[in-house]
Parts: sequence; structure tokens; C-alpha cells
Amino acid sequence: MRPKRDRHGRATWTACTITRAGNRHVRRLLVEAAWHYRHKPRVGIKLVQRRQGRPAHITALADRAQLRLCWRYRRMERQGKHSTTIVVAVARELVGYLWAALTPRTLAGNP
Repeated sequence: MRPKRDRHGRATWTACTITRAGNRHVRRLLVEAAWHYRHKPRVGIKLVQRRQGRPAHITALADRAQLRLCWRYRRMERQGKHSTTIVVAVARELVGYLWAALTPRTLAGNP
């Protein structure tokens, strides 16, 4: 997900669509997941139960992602952005958190 490029390689900011590169099912799931960050971040009883037995660094990363992505959604909403534009931006950032969660940790101690 990135700004659309024109035929000369420059970014065109007038287009409000996302590129169609990559797996469309994954793109759809990311956008669907991003819609949930418009709600207040909280951890319910069922989520606490699901988290039992999970690695602590993954749980901490999930909490950090939940707070940041909700904050980002609300900030862009206050700026007057369209909700669909906000969701695509949040989905793009969500990919970074997913990448961090799925990338093996190094021995140097980097979280």
C-alpha cells in the first residue's frame, strides 16, 4: 500500500486509491482489521484469556500497536481526513507491526 505512481515515476497525490500490488485477500483483511482501530483501545476478558501462554514480547508489541494505531486513527480524523484514507494508512502501519511480530528476535536482545 503506497501512493499511486504516474508513468514518470512521480507520486500522484490526487489519486485516492491504493495500488493493487500484492495479494488482494491479504489487502482486504488488513483493511478490515484497520477499521477496528477507530474504537477505544482496551483489553477485554476474552482477550486476556486468549493471551495466556503467549510470549511476553508479542503481547507487549500488540498492546503498543493497539495504542498507536488507535491514536493515529483519531489524529487523522481530527485533521479532517476521509475515513477510508485513514483506514488505508492504519492498515499500512499495521503491516509493520505484523512484520515485527513475525520476524524472529536476534540474539543481541533487540525486541
